[in-house]
Amino acid sequence: MKKLVMALAAGAAAIAYGAAPAAAQDKTKACWIYVGPIGDFGYSYQHHQGLLDVEEHFGDKVETAYLESVPEGADAERALERFARSGCDIIFATSFGFMDPVQKVAAKFPDIKFEHATGFKRDHPNVATFNSRFHEGRYVQGVIAAKMSEKGVAGYIASFPIPEVVMGINAFMLGAQSVNPDFQVKIVWANTWFDAGKEADAAKALLDQGVDIITQHTDSTAPLQVAADRGIKGFGQASDMIKFAPETQLTSIVDDWGPYYIERVQAVMDGTWEQQDVWGGMKDGHVVMAPYTNMPDDVKAAAEAIEAKIKDENFNPFTGPVYKQDGTLWLEEGQVAPDGEVLSMNFYIKGIDDKLPN
Repeated sequence: MKKLVMALAAGAAAIAYGAAPAAAQDKTKACWIYVGPIGDFGYSYQHHQGLLDVEEHFGDKVETAYLESVPEGADAERALERFARSGCDIIFATSFGFMDPVQKVAAKFPDIKFEHATGFKRDHPNVATFNSRFHEGRYVQGVIAAKMSEKGVAGYIASFPIPEVVMGINAFMLGAQSVNPDFQVKIVWANTWFDAGKEADAAKALLDQGVDIITQHTDSTAPLQVAADRGIKGFGQASDMIKFAPETQLTSIVDDWGPYYIERVQAVMDGTWEQQDVWGGMKDGHVVMAPYTNMPDDVKAAAEAIEAKIKDENFNPFTGPVYKQDGTLWLEEGQVAPDGEVLSMNFYIKGIDDKLPN
């Protein structure tokens, strides 16, 4: 498909449109904005795979457009409004920091459908939210990390202290503690979603501190590659990054957005789109584990077993007893955390020796 690329006046983002044939007015136009480049091979890359799934599924019934590397904040608002004025029928805004801009622009364009990934505000009837239970995969990774680590210490590169990231750190730790109660996690806050240089520096700092497992909630392949260069095992982020660390990646959480995007575009076509809030996980196919590699068979079997229990809803990573970092009881024995408490999580669990940044 031919693409016409135009500069976005607000910044360095680029907008790409499918070539528009004469019957373009009969097409449903679906648009996406990404916080990172589609070449990050992580989060934004995987959202773009969802766009490609939409194109493949609907063929010439759909026109697509996207903006990549859109900063959160005012730039996002300008990008959204530009899309709204360009004839988009549905706009997918795919980063937490796009939340307020989505609400502002949606108020101006009530006939356009807006879908916000990882957010929680639905101030207008034309705004829906969707998210994935990434923490389910991070629990599995924690189990693997504790079984694979000789030192009992993992390094965790984090982006921003929002609930999605905090719950992931906690789930990883709980998975590790289920194997080794004394497991440690060292955290470096990169304060970015995508910056290969910063992410690489964070990985080097953690490795210099003696961790022998690396994981991340940032979007480039740099941490995994830095670890691979030193022969240290690690986990990919958002997509299967095995080609960047073929001998050291253990697995990766793969965000599969395609089925959701296809469903929502179809709803626009059918005139059945309604506001909703979706939080899908392993059982829904939203969170997929990349193949378990570079590990002994018993570790692979343990990972597969816990994954199967989560898929079958026979286990929730946030099941008590769980104590907060200060030692207070959060969940009693056998108690499962309500979704609302998990989605607003702003505290660490016991065992994490770190302070959340303000």
